[in-house]
Amino acid sequence: MPKVTLGLPGAYKGYPPQKTTSFLISVLLTPSLNPSRPLVPTSFRWIPLAPLAITLALSASAQAPVASHSERAAVAPPTAGQTRLAPEARADSVAIRKMFDEALAHGASYENLRTLCKQIGPRLSGSAGAQKAVEWGQAAMRAAGADSVWLQPCMVPHWERGKPESARVLGVKGLDKLPVCALGGSVPTAGKLVAPVVEVQNFEELAALPADKVKGHIVLFNRPMEARNVTSFTSYGGAVNQRGRGAIEAAKRGAVGVLVRSMNLRADDFPHTGAMRYQDDVTKIPAAAISTNAADQLSAALKKQPDIRVELKMDCRTLPDAPSFNVVGEIRGSELPKEVIVVGGHLDSWDLAEGAHDDGAGCVQSIEVLRLLKATGQRPRRSVRAVLFMNEENGTRGAQEYANQAEKEVGRRRHIAAIESDAGGFTPRGFTVQATPAQVATAQQWRPLLKPYLVDAIEAGHSGTDIEPLGKTGAVLLGLSPDSQRYFDVHHAATDVFEAVNRRELELGGATMGAMVWLISQHGW
Repeated sequence: MPKVTLGLPGAYKGYPPQKTTSFLISVLLTPSLNPSRPLVPTSFRWIPLAPLAITLALSASAQAPVASHSERAAVAPPTAGQTRLAPEARADSVAIRKMFDEALAHGASYENLRTLCKQIGPRLSGSAGAQKAVEWGQAAMRAAGADSVWLQPCMVPHWERGKPESARVLGVKGLDKLPVCALGGSVPTAGKLVAPVVEVQNFEELAALPADKVKGHIVLFNRPMEARNVTSFTSYGGAVNQRGRGAIEAAKRGAVGVLVRSMNLRADDFPHTGAMRYQDDVTKIPAAAISTNAADQLSAALKKQPDIRVELKMDCRTLPDAPSFNVVGEIRGSELPKEVIVVGGHLDSWDLAEGAHDDGAGCVQSIEVLRLLKATGQRPRRSVRAVLFMNEENGTRGAQEYANQAEKEVGRRRHIAAIESDAGGFTPRGFTVQATPAQVATAQQWRPLLKPYLVDAIEAGHSGTDIEPLGKTGAVLLGLSPDSQRYFDVHHAATDVFEAVNRRELELGGATMGAMVWLISQHGW
């Protein structure tokens, strides 16, 4: 067969022949999706051209060298309607490929997380575990290759759970041990609290009850997270107010305690803790979370015996504020060092488990961004800071302190963007962007560079609790968005342990953050 030279469309020159001939076959054999704008002249006929297209494809494929996986990914072919990558975009593509290769082959996130979870464990603000985590964070930043590492002091709340909580339904077989845990910040029961229970779904139902049905009772807030939402964080947002304000609203009606259905879409026996609030002019009453299974069982028992009583015992206490620190590591920018990009997660965790997904994952992924830049020999144009924030769970004192200091730097340094990872170490999908529509659109222009890694879902949305105060400095805020379906199985529960994290998913998250950091550093906003 004589050699045939193809005049390929300009947008496809420079790509492996296998790719371009595949494009030709798709053009010749596939009718246009828009009849008014056919892919080839309408005078062409599809069937007679098919053998020619296939013959040309086979010829080109037989002569073409086979590219390695890294080469194929680094120079990914454009999709239909997309123009050829400009030289700087091609350089970005290569830089991103290097970071993903390094993360998947030699990533340090997983082993860093193992150390944080297994050698330190729970690290609630003000605790000895939190202080050990600060020391670990310093060492991990240095090991990652940060040019400088420092501690940023802040005062944090100090609440302790004390002895394990207990609860039971009096006189009901099978409910003599209810899985419960104190909500963070709750007052204790001062011995055993015994009272009848009244069940409600929301604050409106509570307000509608007669006074004698609430006064002297323990209120069971039993509104499940909405299962029909595809995004589990939407379900969380629709249910969490009963945990946050339940004790306030119940106490206003004369209740003596509250039990709150755990923020969990799964039916299991693990209670999930979390922060709750009090109001200065309202009596403080004990507040506990109850597992989803136990909430359903208690609800069923109440329907049969509305006068049943529950015994609750909690030994928690609030101590004076304690000193602690944010941990900050920085790689200095090569050209614009006074412009700063932050990547971060929160170092504190609740005390029931190891805080692997919430938010050990975000911490090790943020440190990994620094390591990836160093390991691949790619110095960013702008300075990159990894920040391990203290006290996200019950006060956000570290976030507020960091933002206050950043605001004082305005004029000398400028924070242009911040990325937070606080949604678990699951498979990354992309980013939410908390910014103006124009800034969101800028981030969306980078989708083609992220698409080969399946992390190109970029849309407007909430970024993260710890970086939100940085909005006052003018920084664009982004949140890493992993698949959320399993997150609330472990969120704030004893199940949030190292073994619940998948190594590959975790490492992909660090590389995804690194890719976005690189793009922002090279191009600004």
